[in-house]
Amino acid sequence: MTDYTVDFEPIGRRGTCRDNQSILDCSEQLGIGISSICGGHGTCHSCKIRVLSGTVSKPTTSEREVFTSQELKSGWRLACQTYPGSDCKLNVPPQSMTATQRTQVEGLEIPVQPEPPVWAYRLEIPIPTLSHTQADADRLLELVNRQHRLHCERVDIDVLRKLSSQLRDLNWQCQASVRQNEIVAVGPWPSLQLGLSIDLGTTKIAGYLVDLNNGRTLASKGIMNPQISYGEDIISRITSVLIDSQKGAQLKEVAVEAINQLASALCGEVGANIEQIVETVVVGNTAMHHLLLGLPVRQLALSPYVPAVSMALDLKARDLGLHIAPGAYIHLLPNIAGFVGADHVAVLLATQEKHEKGTVLVIDIGTNTEVSLINKGRITSVSCASGPAFEGFQIKHGMRASSGAIEHIRITGSEIQYQTIDKAPPVGICGSGILDALAQLYLAGILDDSGRFVGSDPHVSTRDGQREFILVKEKTGNGYPDIVITQKDVRALQLAKAAIRSGIQILLEANGCSEADINRIIIAGAFGTYIDVSSAIAIGMLPALPLDRFDQVGNAAGTGARLALISLSKRNQARDMASRVSYIELATASNFRQTFLQAGYLGRYRLKNGKREKDD
Repeated sequence: MTDYTVDFEPIGRRGTCRDNQSILDCSEQLGIGISSICGGHGTCHSCKIRVLSGTVSKPTTSEREVFTSQELKSGWRLACQTYPGSDCKLNVPPQSMTATQRTQVEGLEIPVQPEPPVWAYRLEIPIPTLSHTQADADRLLELVNRQHRLHCERVDIDVLRKLSSQLRDLNWQCQASVRQNEIVAVGPWPSLQLGLSIDLGTTKIAGYLVDLNNGRTLASKGIMNPQISYGEDIISRITSVLIDSQKGAQLKEVAVEAINQLASALCGEVGANIEQIVETVVVGNTAMHHLLLGLPVRQLALSPYVPAVSMALDLKARDLGLHIAPGAYIHLLPNIAGFVGADHVAVLLATQEKHEKGTVLVIDIGTNTEVSLINKGRITSVSCASGPAFEGFQIKHGMRASSGAIEHIRITGSEIQYQTIDKAPPVGICGSGILDALAQLYLAGILDDSGRFVGSDPHVSTRDGQREFILVKEKTGNGYPDIVITQKDVRALQLAKAAIRSGIQILLEANGCSEADINRIIIAGAFGTYIDVSSAIAIGMLPALPLDRFDQVGNAAGTGARLALISLSKRNQARDMASRVSYIELATASNFRQTFLQAGYLGRYRLKNGKREKDD
């Protein structure tokens, strides 16, 4: 018996694994949550990993059933069927992790040379005397310019209001935070120079606290967007504002308060003061952007869906009600169109190195899904109204990814296998489980191509005139009612996936490309990160391409926001990228209606000119 060292990436955990111990058993021993619905028997195929280096056991029959020869050659394996033969490094994709191992803030870690918009300078200011009575602010500006060769022209008014007492309290030794030609904060030397980046999503808000001096992320946290009480999707919130103009102010207020609370919580984690945050970057879709700024949104809901502003903006954070450094700014990346916003620009920025060659699709899946096709340096984008179904909303027993939510499902014959978050008694079904359920029902022949319940499966019943599939019977649900997937749920999921697939197809046809031309599909977004790609292919949400062409990158919008926070060059790249995007309004695209109709069907197929061909 031999011991080997196994590295689990991107989790960053390393441990010893015996040669007679499966990778799955090793992960459990190390406290790494890899999904295993079938208990490690190789039947559920939920514990997919990729061997990056080292030697492992030969593929089993079970693995040859789930992976193509090319995927096996690329290192794809099942953790429960794989045993180490040397020290090795493994990648555990997000969809193979249990929910307790992940949050909506996870994303790419991209090293970047810090080039922050705000720099800190140490100053020792001469004490004023009767013969040297220069004003405090003038003295400060003169010294920072002379000692550090700057061209600083002014002190922010809120900084100015506290400056005289601060300088005297600090005994004339201080740190000045300078943004371009303005002093935006004064504090003791040395003090942290913190930046805050925010991904303001329709459903969730992700925040990252960054040290601007070295670009390192100190803390990150995700919370639900409290605006959801005004509507689950963008259109609902815009409609509420059109009905009652006061709702706009309320939507802004709850979003700002959530960001303030998030900033305070992040600072608390690292023992920092919230006023040490000297710069903020916020990204979100165009509607979230406009609601945060108090801009009109009526035109976003009416053809031709024109934003009030698309350019990048720099505003005083206090003007929005953010309680950070007195003179700090908030930077908002540019929007592209009425329903493709700064968050998608951030995704493109974060994944830039991945789409420099070949034909690449970038898909940011959420309540509103943005898709871009990069082909020969040209970027074309669409917006797909996928709705909140895949995030558990509008689904009878849908719920967010919390304890007791069913996150993975497999149906084998008459046996239903599922895994819940925290291995708690099942109380509902979250996004990744919902997608699995639709795929498994179709693959088991319980749903036909049109999404209709067929046959006489013992788990299918009729209640209140509607057919439904019982995932969990009441008696096994710890006193909770049956957990079911209804015909209405199926229809909502079909509409959501049809929106995404038809958007992809319209982009391909607009660029004269076919599915086979796609070299890589990059999937971003909180929901998109954790889906089982094979399930998405099985229901026709994504083109039937080899798994090694798919790359799930987590919250790339949050990553892009961090890059723009740390580096002015990245901000310029974001502006340039947004200016080069060609936007297609789906409703005006030829064949859209026919394509959308065909994209609603389940199964593996190809689409072309509004027609569907089976993919065997």
